[in-house]
Amino acid sequence: MQFERRRNLCIYDRRFEDSKRKEEWLVTSGLDFEGFLRILSETFSVPDHEKFLLVTTERTVLDAEIFSKLDDRATLYMLQREDQALEVPAEELIYFTPHHDTVVESGTFKYYDSEGKKSLPNALADLVDNSLSATVNNSGMRRIEIRAVAFDESYCKPAVIVWDNGCGMTSKQLNNWAVYKLSKFKRENGSGQGSYARPGHVCRSLNSDISYFGVGGKQAAFYIGTTTRVITKSSCSPDVHELILSKTLFEKNEKNKEDTYSTHIFNRKPCESSHITKAEDRFLSDLIAEESNLQSFTAVVITDVRQEHIAFLKEDFNVWTRQLAHIYHYYIHGVNGNIKEAEPISSETDFEVSKIDIIITLKTKSLKSPFVLNLRDIDTDMQSMYIKAAVSTFEFKACTNPEAGIVEGILRYHPFLYDQETYPEDPDAVNECVEEDDEDDYNHDSHPKKRKKPIFECYWNGRLIPYTTVQDFDWCSLPHKGSKEVPAECYNRISGVLFTDDTFKVTENKLTFIDLEQLLKNKNTIFTVVMKGQKQRTNIQRDFYQWLKHCNEKYDKQIKFMHYQGTITRTDIPTKRNQYPWATFSSMEWGGKEYKTGDYVKSLKTVPIYNGKLNHFLLFGTHDCDIYGSGGLVEISLEPEGLYEKTKVIPISKLDRSASVEEIKRNIRSDYAKLPNKLLVHWPNGNPWVDNTTCPAGTPLGPIQIQIVNQKGETMSKLPTIGKGPGKKLSILLTLVQHAPGGDQEVVNLEAPHSASWDFWFKEIENIVTLGKYTLHLFAIHTETKSKRIGEKNLPHVKLRFTIKEDVADHFDVAKLDSTHQRIGIPFDITLELQDKHGHTVEPSPDLKPTLHCSDLNVVHGQVKCTVNTLTIKNVKVTGKLKSLQSNPCDLTVTLDGLREPSKTLTISLLPGNAHAIHVIPKDEPIKVENGETVKFTVMIQDEAGNITTTPKLTTRCMITNHQPANINCMTGVGEHVTKPIKVSLTSGKQQTIQAVFSVINRSGIKEVTRKLLVIPSKRVNSIKIYKKDVDLELKNSEKINWMAGAVLEDLYFKLYDEGNREVPITEEVASKIKVNWVAQMNIKELMDSKLPRVNVPTKVDDHQFYQVSYQAQSVSFSFTIVPIPDVPAGLKATLPKSTLKLGENLNERIVLELVDRFENVTKTMTQSCLNEITVEGEGLNKHSLAFNFEKRSCSVQVSGVCFSSGTPGPREIMFTVGKFTCNVRLNVAAGNPAKLVLISGQPQHINILNGHGISTPFVIQLCDLWGNPSIDKRVVVKISASSELQMQPNFSSQPVNAEGQASFTVICVSGPKNLPERPNTWPSINLTVLPDPNKPASLDVQYEKTASFVAGESFPEFAVRVMSDEGSPMISRQAVSMLYWKGEQSRQTPLNTPFEFQCCEPTENDKKDTFYFREKPIPEIVGKYTIQFCLRDTKDKIILYSNHIYVNVVANRPVKLAPENPPQTQVVSYSEDISKRILVDNMTLFVMDRFENPAGQGLNGEVEICIENLNRQRKEELPLFEDKTNNCKIKLENGRAHIANLAIMKNSPGKDGATYVVVFKPVFSSRISGNMDSYKFRFGFSKDEVNQKEHVELSRQRENIQKDIVQIKSVQDLQLNAIQELKSRTKLFVLSKSCVRAVLNVSHCVIYIFFIPDLAQRSCEKEAALRTQLKNDWNINLPENASIEAIDRILKSKLLEADNVWYKRKRICKIPNDHSGQDILGRVCHLALVEDDAAAWAISWQMKGDMKCVITTTTTAAKQIYDYTKGMQEVLPIDTISAACRRPFLPLPHILRDGRALFNPLGNPVYAIDVLIFPKCQEECLIVFRNLLGNTILIDDLNAANLYRQEVVKHNMTYKLVMFAAPLLEPHRTTYGNLQRNIELLNLYKVELEKKVKYCHNQMQELREYNAEIKKSRESLSCLEKQLEEIETKLATPQRQMKRLSSSYGESSGIFSKRVKLS
Repeated sequence: MQFERRRNLCIYDRRFEDSKRKEEWLVTSGLDFEGFLRILSETFSVPDHEKFLLVTTERTVLDAEIFSKLDDRATLYMLQREDQALEVPAEELIYFTPHHDTVVESGTFKYYDSEGKKSLPNALADLVDNSLSATVNNSGMRRIEIRAVAFDESYCKPAVIVWDNGCGMTSKQLNNWAVYKLSKFKRENGSGQGSYARPGHVCRSLNSDISYFGVGGKQAAFYIGTTTRVITKSSCSPDVHELILSKTLFEKNEKNKEDTYSTHIFNRKPCESSHITKAEDRFLSDLIAEESNLQSFTAVVITDVRQEHIAFLKEDFNVWTRQLAHIYHYYIHGVNGNIKEAEPISSETDFEVSKIDIIITLKTKSLKSPFVLNLRDIDTDMQSMYIKAAVSTFEFKACTNPEAGIVEGILRYHPFLYDQETYPEDPDAVNECVEEDDEDDYNHDSHPKKRKKPIFECYWNGRLIPYTTVQDFDWCSLPHKGSKEVPAECYNRISGVLFTDDTFKVTENKLTFIDLEQLLKNKNTIFTVVMKGQKQRTNIQRDFYQWLKHCNEKYDKQIKFMHYQGTITRTDIPTKRNQYPWATFSSMEWGGKEYKTGDYVKSLKTVPIYNGKLNHFLLFGTHDCDIYGSGGLVEISLEPEGLYEKTKVIPISKLDRSASVEEIKRNIRSDYAKLPNKLLVHWPNGNPWVDNTTCPAGTPLGPIQIQIVNQKGETMSKLPTIGKGPGKKLSILLTLVQHAPGGDQEVVNLEAPHSASWDFWFKEIENIVTLGKYTLHLFAIHTETKSKRIGEKNLPHVKLRFTIKEDVADHFDVAKLDSTHQRIGIPFDITLELQDKHGHTVEPSPDLKPTLHCSDLNVVHGQVKCTVNTLTIKNVKVTGKLKSLQSNPCDLTVTLDGLREPSKTLTISLLPGNAHAIHVIPKDEPIKVENGETVKFTVMIQDEAGNITTTPKLTTRCMITNHQPANINCMTGVGEHVTKPIKVSLTSGKQQTIQAVFSVINRSGIKEVTRKLLVIPSKRVNSIKIYKKDVDLELKNSEKINWMAGAVLEDLYFKLYDEGNREVPITEEVASKIKVNWVAQMNIKELMDSKLPRVNVPTKVDDHQFYQVSYQAQSVSFSFTIVPIPDVPAGLKATLPKSTLKLGENLNERIVLELVDRFENVTKTMTQSCLNEITVEGEGLNKHSLAFNFEKRSCSVQVSGVCFSSGTPGPREIMFTVGKFTCNVRLNVAAGNPAKLVLISGQPQHINILNGHGISTPFVIQLCDLWGNPSIDKRVVVKISASSELQMQPNFSSQPVNAEGQASFTVICVSGPKNLPERPNTWPSINLTVLPDPNKPASLDVQYEKTASFVAGESFPEFAVRVMSDEGSPMISRQAVSMLYWKGEQSRQTPLNTPFEFQCCEPTENDKKDTFYFREKPIPEIVGKYTIQFCLRDTKDKIILYSNHIYVNVVANRPVKLAPENPPQTQVVSYSEDISKRILVDNMTLFVMDRFENPAGQGLNGEVEICIENLNRQRKEELPLFEDKTNNCKIKLENGRAHIANLAIMKNSPGKDGATYVVVFKPVFSSRISGNMDSYKFRFGFSKDEVNQKEHVELSRQRENIQKDIVQIKSVQDLQLNAIQELKSRTKLFVLSKSCVRAVLNVSHCVIYIFFIPDLAQRSCEKEAALRTQLKNDWNINLPENASIEAIDRILKSKLLEADNVWYKRKRICKIPNDHSGQDILGRVCHLALVEDDAAAWAISWQMKGDMKCVITTTTTAAKQIYDYTKGMQEVLPIDTISAACRRPFLPLPHILRDGRALFNPLGNPVYAIDVLIFPKCQEECLIVFRNLLGNTILIDDLNAANLYRQEVVKHNMTYKLVMFAAPLLEPHRTTYGNLQRNIELLNLYKVELEKKVKYCHNQMQELREYNAEIKKSRESLSCLEKQLEEIETKLATPQRQMKRLSSSYGESSGIFSKRVKLS
């Protein structure tokens, strides 16, 4: 067959996973199917025997027919099977040329006529329309997502994704989607036929058939962005198809002159994202990863989003989501909209719609996690607000013609409430408000407010058409003539919705209807009322009018009068019948605003306009509670009160509701401005007195002129008039008040009337001369009443405050001086007091200059200081020579020029002045004195004029160079002083000049006086010279002399010299003062001859002896040291480095041979020739290994290679001989190195042993050397091992030898193959033969009936278990066999979870003795897979053997009842019209169950009969009825399951108020079943009062919750305190989950408790247990689980007592009081530091014994204050005077270099003393102080360690103080030591250890308190819950339920519970 058309096909070879071959294009023109296959096989080299499939991209298998219909450029796959996944993606070329309708219908519609609104929500709606159509056939949830993954640029570029889980698209359908204007009526699905079928009618037209024109998806995508990617997968294909359309692609094709409307579809397998390579597209990888396990889906991904849309999506998120919720309101909420209480119209439609979820996800950079919103959660869209604000609805239908569709409509009424319209306002509307009129709301004849917004919104196929609305219809519009019964504004309070199907045309963008309003308003359109879903043949206009009237009368509300006060009679009304009764109220609610008594209000349309405060509201009639009314009166107190002083009653309608409080107060202030505001005061003579002025005494006041003005500045003399008649006159009252100390006193009182010429006038007031403060008051008053007030306001008042002061100075007086005796040169002050002419004290003028004169003496003064009342001449000083040292009287004259009395004279007495200078006699320069003699001085003290002056306690100090200072008493003015002997060190007898400095102690400003002293040498002994007379030998001081050891040094002589280096003759007196340190008694005669005693030299060369000669009178000494040297050789000495040597081992160290003298001193006289003379002898000594080496430096011979090669261990002697000298050494020879092991325990070579048994006799192994001597080497480890076939269990596998070289092993168990002998080894070995043990259990053999069934709650079949021995035969075991089982299956040998355990049964007479029987063990009550395993336990209850697993399936028991899985809560219903208050059951499923609540209804079908019965046998007619007005109904029961969507009673149902009824659910099966089947029943209450119903429901639920909590808490407490304690020996406890039910299983004689801990009780239980465990672990406090609060309190008291005992025990405390404290004072030294160690405290305290009482301050000022306060008796140390060196840290200890290396290794643990101090406060300051006091003092353990440390330190020229613990100070240059005095004060004990112990006790107490509080909290919570339950039961007035029944039965062994125990 020939084909004329040209056709190319694209082929992808995807048969194999690794196939990466590119596509191949084959030309198939003129080929049939067979020819095509032949060319295909050749192209792809397909073998003839290989099979493959050719499929289209839609996975249609290619055959000849389909091949003939393929289009040009079609794509095919080569696969191995039809459902094979594409391991490598493929592309498909498509064309999407727009349909011709693009041209034909291009002028019909316009795109996105936004009408001033954002169009983005409408664009998104077009994409959602496609998703709704795609998901219409979903069996499960219909999910649509709009993801704005927008807008986190760090993650990806902005994108909008619309995703759904619908049917998806094949590649052909995706190609159709890309074709513009290819509507669903013209699309082909691959067969060439259109596949569209219009859905049938559903309520509200919610048919999801809204993907319509083939335009919206493309237009919407390119409206949002410029690139669109469609990712889709259909359930009929395993491939995912991707299509990309973009503006860039179109422009590229056009530029390259390619087909504009062609591209490729990318076909791939799910989750394949290798083609996503750009980083900005990585969000697509996440989207593709979601494809796993999805059967079908579609995702439209829009990128390159326009910038204006990005801003709108982020910033107006609430706006566009609200608009989307409005568009799809009825799809996401159902046919009734967003209201739960509405009656369902079509349950099937509701069910379908309720499965729709439209999810919005927004991801921005500012949000940490994406924001997710379900449109169902939005309740601010217009339809939700219309529904919520509506109180009544009116439903109707409209039919335009029989062939057209039906229009469904709803009208809703939004009432007027208290002057507020409840009609919702559109938040997105632009100026859509109603026109306000100026008429008040009580004028019912006024015209209605004009409506701008139409009534009806229009929905097409269930979605909103946003830009089409219908204003109204004739039958629901306002009649032209109006209506008397229904106000016109009621027509503005209705909203409506119209629902149409696709028979009414809309524009292709679904924004407007084409002709809906014209069709509906056609005169042929028929409107029908719908009631309860049924059409009514009535007049719709009449029904609508009645409905509107009913709504107006029932729901519209106006004014509400509140807070009734009483009923009054109004006498102000002329008509008597209208005077009573008037009800008064304190508040009202009007127009949504509440008015109360005291509020500011303004009248409207009154003359004049009133402003004031509300008094109360008036309503005519008898009323005694809150009530609504259409009008009334209000009583107002007019403001300002001073102007009106009356009240006014006006209608409420006259209140200006638009007036603000600020406006009203402004009007009141304007009226206030007419009242007198202030007084203007004028001073006609130009002498004004200002406020707070001060005037001299006698100054005249006045005259004064006053004017009264208001706030407008107008003058007035009378009050303004109200109505007719003159105003009240005003006057001015003047009062002058003096403020005296005894109280205020009125001195002037005058009143001035008004005058037309001078207003208000007061004359001048004179003679105000009394000093003090005054106040002048000017009051505006009523002329007649003299009142100063007008209403509640005071009339204006002026207050002038002034002060009368003194006049100018006239004369002065001299104040008495402090003392009549004055000293020369000592300044004093003279005070003058000035007065005016009225006798008042006057403040002096600074210009006054006083002059002073005093006979022959000079008088000067300092500055002149003026105070308030005095003039003080400061620092008056008189100088000159006095005639006498006693009193000298003289006259002093003071003169002040310019006063009427200028001069005054006073008499004073003069004495010598203060000490000023020192005068010392003699005045010679210099003064000669012999060294060691004294000098006499006379000291005189003079004042500045040269007069000798006396001063008490005046002391002069004499300081002589290098001598102690001396104090001289100069209190009488003259003192004498004789110095101590002058002692100066004169060099070479030369004279020396020193100074004597004289100064006054503690007196600054007195110049020191210096005298020079010339010191000449004295004749006393100054030095000693020692020499040897027979030889020319003179010794030097401190010289070292080498002398023969053991010799005598004789003929030593000495000479004495004075300071002039002159020899001193040795007399008997001089000789008696000569002392030496080597002999105690000396010969005086020899000393007189200058001869010293002989000196014996030490015998040891290391003994260096110190010798000293001293002249004690002048402490002159001479010393030398003798160093002994060795004598001639006298013997041989051998030095042995160590005394022990092993056999066969060479001595590592060398033996040293040396020649010594008679005192054993090494002579170093051995030479190398001595090597030939050396011989060595010893037992067993290997002489061949000996070697001799001469050491030249030490002149010694070293012997090496000493070795003993035979013999037994023990001592050996070696004799060395060198010439004529011999010596012996002794070595201890030990056993040699370990060489072999010897078994010494005596076991036979061959042993037979039972399998699994041990060897009782231990194996003892001895370690020996080569000669068989026991060797000891603890490093040797002996290991015991067996052959690989044998398993041996010794007590130790290996162990080191002990001190005797032995190791012992005990074999506990040997097991292995029977009759296996152990092979011998080279080491000590034993041959073992393993025999089988007939008494060893090896396995468990389980026998039971394999075909038995396992029914829940029944008994297991009999299990027979035998224990098989090692021989393979049954054995009689004394151990216990247990049966374990657990839920689930596992392959492990041992169970993962804690299993349930059964014990075996007691044996019967016929039972085998070697078999354990398990009979009648209960099968678990929960169905499922279980694992059974048997185990064998030893005597210690440890499992030693397991059996194989047995897997069983537990099935349900016989069905016995019908019950829900989750019982519903207690219901209380009423006969309300609201269905939510009438529902009995909502969404409940009933199951056929067995007695253990397992589903047992498989295969059971039938019905469930539902009826209502009486609880108390009431009459039948009182029973409530269901919605169908019957007492019973039926539902289907399929496969043991029946579902009830909801069950409610009818409106206005009969029933007795407060009665309780029972709903009975009785199952009726289609086939008979064995046994009875229990019906399910539950109670409900019936109420006729909705308020009582709510309260009853709430109380019932509260009761249930509290009962549940009490059961939870008590269940845990009972199990903890009772069950665990009683049955702990045979009980296993398992916590399985969080519930509140406990199940008890009878298991033979063992009771197993399984309970569920509730959240509340579990948290309390866990916290108590955690605290109890923490007390045990931390403090070893064991508390029982049921410990009482009193027991814990007793433990707390004992711990508190323990802490007190620790803290107040005896401590080391310093007794010196710390009596100085304050600012800048740290305290005494002894209180600044603490020391922990007693010894360190003693040592440091002894070192600072002189400084312990010193007071430390931070500043010198504080130190001086303490010093002055204590009169110099207290030592002080200011820190700011301490050297900066003390602020630097110490260097390392002397024996440590700066790099950390040690110079030497010291003994005695040296440490800086300051490092052991602990400073509790002011650490930095205390560290400086103690560095200054202690310096570098070092603490060391003992005296010997201190001496050694000192010697090493001195070698490195360092000086440190060393203090020994409990020893005296060791100073650098001291050689004698004293004992430590124990009477010093010690530093305080460091309290760290005590604080640790106390803190330890306090921590214990804290945890005990927490545990106690937790127990109390648990008890209190239970008590509180029980109390709440009791109150609720009282309110309900019902008998208390037996809620404790469950918790009280916990100790029973069996029971039935309402909830199953689920094992996990």
